[in-house]
Amino acid sequence: MHQKTKDIQKRYDGFLQTPCLWKNDAIFELNQFDIKEKSSKINIAIDERLRLGRYIERFVSYQLEQENTIDILCENVQIQQEKRTLGELDCILLKNGNPIHLEIIYKFYVYDSSVGNTEIAHFIGPNRKDSLVEKLTKLKNKQLPLLYANECVNYLKSIDLKSTEITQKVYFKAQLFVPFANSTLQLTSLNNECISGFYVNQKELKQFYDSKFYIPIKKDWLVQPHQNVDWLNFQQFKNDKKEYLERNFSPLCWLKKPNGEIEKFFLVWWN
Repeated sequence: MHQKTKDIQKRYDGFLQTPCLWKNDAIFELNQFDIKEKSSKINIAIDERLRLGRYIERFVSYQLEQENTIDILCENVQIQQEKRTLGELDCILLKNGNPIHLEIIYKFYVYDSSVGNTEIAHFIGPNRKDSLVEKLTKLKNKQLPLLYANECVNYLKSIDLKSTEITQKVYFKAQLFVPFANSTLQLTSLNNECISGFYVNQKELKQFYDSKFYIPIKKDWLVQPHQNVDWLNFQQFKNDKKEYLERNFSPLCWLKKPNGEIEKFFLVWWN
């Protein structure tokens, strides 16, 4: 298998293995899309220049196409008001003949108890530039209501649908990272299976002086950590991490402990 194909397969497998951020009960009145995660050999070409969100949308498209009960009607439809883009509909599909407007989200969040007063509010982006609450609010108040905008009517007519006939769902997957000092944290409203690792600051990093490290490129943040990479020793890692932290970027890293155990963690610049 060609190396590029192997890389895509590892990322797709990692995407499939990432759980949805919540189960059963809706959060923010947002209902999760129900689809069984079936591993399969992926056979698509993906432009490596795509940002991660678009890259993942290609995975979702492939995953949906493998389902006999699903027909994709349209993807990435831009809704415009004159020359201004109001937003985009990620996907409209038929599942067992029933139309669904699907919004696709894949996020990385860290748990900071100093932010907000609820479990959901405690989750923020690793660079402190966004938060789970902001994303859920945007989905509820902006992205999903776009379907009901006047500007959508003509487009929906073109695919023989009316907004009143369409159910709305989100496909919201996430990797969550908890403080190293509180790594046994149990979630109550979100899915505990989404906890993918921990995060540390530079001071806390010192306790891993006898471990090995690896800093994957962003698309490989999806990948389940494995042995077969060029591991760095503690000093090499300290040198390499500087360029990330100096530009206020928290890298996702892999840690290989002396006993061979491998974990994912974020090294945050802000704590």
